[in-house]
Amino acid sequence: MKKLTLLTDWKLILRKAWSVRLNVVATVFSVAEVVLPVYSDAFPRGTFAILSAVTVMGSLWARVVRQKSIHDA
Repeated sequence: MKKLTLLTDWKLILRKAWSVRLNVVATVFSVAEVVLPVYSDAFPRGTFAILSAVTVMGSLWARVVRQKSIHDA
């Protein structure tokens, strides 16, 4: 089995990769889905779960697309 190692440019990837940014947004939506109903019923159930799912799908797409901000740096 191969050993996992960090990429040499991991700091650049964390700062510039859209897949990382979208995963952070998806995490915020997931937390909002759990926390907001405790304080308010202003949003229909499942709103943030759907937003989170769409964001994760975007993140998967961003993971395989060449991103100039990373590859040209």
